[in-house]
Amino acid sequence: MSQSFDATEAVVIQAVQWLKLLIETVGAATVGIGMLLAMWQFARTLALRQPTDYNGIRLTLARYLALALEFQLGADILSTAIAPSWQEIGKLGAIAVIRTGLNYFLSREMDEERAAEASLDRTQAAQPR
Repeated sequence: MSQSFDATEAVVIQAVQWLKLLIETVGAATVGIGMLLAMWQFARTLALRQPTDYNGIRLTLARYLALALEFQLGADILSTAIAPSWQEIGKLGAIAVIRTGLNYFLSREMDEERAAEASLDRTQAAQPR
Protein backbone atom coordinates (compact mmCIF):
# COMPACT_ATOMS: atom_id res chain seq x y z
CA MET A 1 0.00 0.00 0.00
CA SER A 2 2.73 2.48 0.97
CA GLN A 3 4.74 1.64 -2.13
CA SER A 4 1.70 2.30 -4.32
CA PHE A 5 1.09 5.64 -2.57
CA ASP A 6 4.75 6.68 -3.01
CA ALA A 7 4.65 5.82 -6.71
CA THR A 8 1.43 7.78 -7.20
CA GLU A 9 2.82 10.74 -5.26
CA ALA A 10 5.95 10.74 -7.44
CA VAL A 11 3.82 10.77 -10.60
CA VAL A 12 1.69 13.65 -9.29
CA ILE A 13 4.76 15.65 -8.28
CA GLN A 14 6.29 15.09 -11.70
CA ALA A 15 3.06 16.14 -13.45
CA VAL A 16 2.80 19.30 -11.32
CA GLN A 17 6.43 20.18 -12.08
CA TRP A 18 5.78 19.84 -15.81
CA LEU A 19 2.60 21.93 -15.52
CA LYS A 20 4.50 24.57 -13.53
CA LEU A 21 7.20 24.67 -16.22
CA LEU A 22 4.55 25.06 -18.92
CA ILE A 23 2.85 27.92 -17.08
CA GLU A 24 6.19 29.67 -16.46
CA THR A 25 7.02 29.28 -20.15
CA VAL A 26 3.69 30.81 -21.15
CA GLY A 27 4.38 33.70 -18.76
CA ALA A 28 7.83 34.28 -20.24
CA ALA A 29 6.43 34.07 -23.78
CA THR A 30 3.76 36.62 -22.81
CA VAL A 31 6.48 39.06 -21.72
CA GLY A 32 8.33 38.44 -24.97
CA ILE A 33 5.23 39.03 -27.10
CA GLY A 34 4.44 42.21 -25.18
CA MET A 35 7.99 43.48 -25.64
CA LEU A 36 7.94 42.76 -29.37
CA LEU A 37 4.58 44.46 -29.82
CA ALA A 38 5.63 47.52 -27.79
CA MET A 39 8.93 47.75 -29.70
CA TRP A 40 7.00 47.53 -32.99
CA GLN A 41 4.65 50.34 -31.92
CA PHE A 42 7.60 52.44 -30.74
CA ALA A 43 9.58 51.90 -33.96
CA ARG A 44 6.51 52.73 -36.06
CA THR A 45 5.96 55.92 -34.08
CA LEU A 46 9.60 56.92 -34.55
CA ALA A 47 9.60 56.06 -38.25
CA LEU A 48 6.45 58.09 -38.92
CA ARG A 49 7.83 60.92 -36.76
CA GLN A 50 4.54 61.27 -34.99
CA PRO A 51 4.54 63.43 -31.88
CA THR A 52 3.16 61.25 -29.11
CA ASP A 53 3.33 60.84 -25.36
CA TYR A 54 3.95 57.08 -25.63
CA ASN A 55 1.20 56.24 -23.12
CA GLY A 56 -0.46 53.87 -25.57
CA ILE A 57 2.80 51.97 -25.97
CA ARG A 58 3.31 51.87 -22.21
CA LEU A 59 -0.23 50.56 -21.72
CA THR A 60 0.31 47.83 -24.30
CA LEU A 61 3.45 46.66 -22.52
CA ALA A 62 1.82 46.98 -19.09
CA ARG A 63 -1.10 44.75 -20.14
CA TYR A 64 1.25 41.98 -21.22
CA LEU A 65 3.38 42.33 -18.09
CA ALA A 66 0.31 42.12 -15.86
CA LEU A 67 -0.87 38.99 -17.67
CA ALA A 68 2.60 37.44 -17.40
CA LEU A 69 2.65 38.16 -13.67
CA GLU A 70 -0.63 36.28 -13.33
CA PHE A 71 0.86 33.25 -15.08
CA GLN A 72 3.96 33.40 -12.87
CA LEU A 73 1.80 33.64 -9.76
CA GLY A 74 -0.14 30.57 -10.92
CA ALA A 75 3.15 28.69 -11.28
CA ASP A 76 4.11 29.78 -7.75
CA ILE A 77 0.82 28.46 -6.39
CA LEU A 78 1.50 25.10 -8.04
CA SER A 79 4.95 25.10 -6.46
CA THR A 80 3.45 25.35 -2.99
CA ALA A 81 1.48 22.17 -3.67
CA ILE A 82 4.69 20.19 -3.97
CA ALA A 83 7.03 22.24 -1.73
CA PRO A 84 8.95 19.83 0.48
CA SER A 85 9.51 22.15 3.46
CA TRP A 86 8.17 25.15 5.31
CA GLN A 87 11.24 27.09 4.20
CA GLU A 88 10.35 26.46 0.55
CA ILE A 89 6.75 27.45 1.21
CA GLY A 90 7.97 30.64 2.91
CA LYS A 91 10.12 31.55 -0.09
CA LEU A 92 7.27 30.87 -2.48
CA GLY A 93 4.94 32.93 -0.30
CA ALA A 94 7.36 35.88 -0.36
CA ILE A 95 7.68 35.65 -4.14
CA ALA A 96 3.89 35.47 -4.49
CA VAL A 97 3.44 38.56 -2.30
CA ILE A 98 6.02 40.50 -4.34
CA ARG A 99 4.43 39.47 -7.64
CA THR A 100 0.95 40.28 -6.37
CA GLY A 101 2.16 43.71 -5.22
CA LEU A 102 3.78 44.38 -8.57
CA ASN A 103 0.63 43.35 -10.38
CA TYR A 104 -1.53 45.53 -8.12
CA PHE A 105 0.54 48.66 -8.74
CA LEU A 106 0.88 47.91 -12.45
CA SER A 107 -2.90 47.50 -12.75
CA ARG A 108 -3.45 50.71 -10.82
CA GLU A 109 -1.10 52.62 -13.12
CA MET A 110 -2.85 51.16 -16.18
CA ASP A 111 -6.23 52.30 -14.82
CA GLU A 112 -4.88 55.81 -14.22
CA GLU A 113 -3.41 55.96 -17.73
CA ARG A 114 -6.70 54.78 -19.27
CA ALA A 115 -8.63 57.40 -17.31
CA ALA A 116 -6.20 60.12 -18.40
CA GLU A 117 -6.48 59.04 -22.05
CA ALA A 118 -10.27 58.93 -21.85
CA SER A 119 -10.33 62.41 -20.31
CA LEU A 120 -8.04 63.73 -23.05
CA ASP A 121 -10.21 62.13 -25.74
CA ARG A 122 -13.35 63.71 -24.28
CA THR A 123 -11.64 67.10 -24.11
CA GLN A 124 -10.45 66.88 -27.72
CA ALA A 125 -13.89 65.74 -28.92
CA ALA A 126 -15.57 68.68 -27.19
CA GLN A 127 -13.30 71.28 -28.84
CA PRO A 128 -14.70 72.93 -31.97
CA ARG A 129 -12.71 72.38 -35.16
